[in-house]
Amino acid sequence: MNRIRYVAKAQYRGGYRIRVTFDDESQKTIDFRRYLKGPIFEPLKDVKYFQRFFLDGWTVAWPNGADIAPEELYASVDVGTERGAADGASSESGYALCKIRPQFPFNCLVCQRGAPKS
Repeated sequence: MNRIRYVAKAQYRGGYRIRVTFDDESQKTIDFRRYLKGPIFEPLKDVKYFQRFFLDGWTVAWPNGADIAPEELYASVDVGTERGAADGASSESGYALCKIRPQFPFNCLVCQRGAPKS
């Protein structure tokens, strides 16, 4: 049986990005823009309010009660801003770009595994 991970540490990385460290010490930078849908997340569209996040014991949460399930964060794609900058593949916004589909402002799963060999 898989154990549900929890967020042990969170650091703001600019824009809507937060670097999370899980209880198993794995880390990833997550772009939370994809989660900002629906009435509960409306206040988080204001970056100043977004920055008011805190850890509620399991995950990243905000004063209005908004949170994202830790298992969702654990499964989410690492936007890899540090990696993207090292690769020279970054957008004007500072987000890493997918090497195969550059219109996507994150590293897709294909890019993380490497492009398929032809």
